[in-house]
Amino acid sequence: MRIIQFMSILLFVFVPNSANAQFDFLDGLQEIGMELLDKSGSGGLSNEKIISGLKEALEVGTENTVQLTGSTDGYLKNEAIKILLPEKLQKMDKMLRMVGFGPQIDEFVVSMNRSAEQAAPLAKPIFTGALTEMKFEDATKILNGGDTAATDYFKEKTKGKLAEAFKPKVTEAMDQVGVAAQ
Repeated sequence: MRIIQFMSILLFVFVPNSANAQFDFLDGLQEIGMELLDKSGSGGLSNEKIISGLKEALEVGTENTVQLTGSTDGYLKNEAIKILLPEKLQKMDKMLRMVGFGPQIDEFVVSMNRSAEQAAPLAKPIFTGALTEMKFEDATKILNGGDTAATDYFKEKTKGKLAEAFKPKVTEAMDQVGVAAQ
């Protein structure tokens, strides 16, 4: 039972990981921004239009991602963002299963992913706030940056807020499956 208690303590390891998964959807959106930037060189789009288009693309991406990740199996069945055992426990996974803790480990993984799915809608206003606060310089960095520039922007602006928003949901889900009690 001490192992399960240890898993409960590692909740603090989980919270940042679930927030990080919300950033994964941003990686492809820069192509849209680059297309807008290319059009501005030949078609004469204003900076305001380019920034507006980028923000709209990021807003649509946020909406779609929150809807997808916030549904049942949105995390659990998506190998790209599925929340696994914390790294320290992964090293002990095989041994724990050999001594009969397999069902508890599986339940713990499902619990973490279900709690992230329940918490995903909490991310929308946080991302929307980051979009509202976006300055021209930020948008330019995203458009001219590398493949992860949008992700980097949102991480900087939202990571702490996401972790704070997700923590109560994660704790609640963990309590529902009895991890803390065990």
